[in-house]
Amino acid sequence: MRWLMLAVFLISTVAWSASALAASPVYRLYVDGLACPFCAYGVEKNTLALDGVEKLDIDMEGGFITVVMKPGKTLDEETARRVVADSGFTLRRFEARK
Repeated sequence: MRWLMLAVFLISTVAWSASALAASPVYRLYVDGLACPFCAYGVEKNTLALDGVEKLDIDMEGGFITVVMKPGKTLDEETARRVVADSGFTLRRFEARK
């Protein structure tokens, strides 16, 4: 019984560590001119088309987009700048968040 409990503990510890390492990267894109829902839709559509994007949230009042990537995927500033520019806007600031 003692060995069984030890085995369960070790397996759960390894599983927890693996899930912590596979956390989804989060980025915040500060966009100039993001003021209306129609504008936001264009940026949303183009950003969601990127490989690895899990979800995003647009804050029009704050002028930023929070992008959550799938575990193991990343977003670099050059790609973010290109997607925002292709949507007709300017990327003011790019932040990798935790």
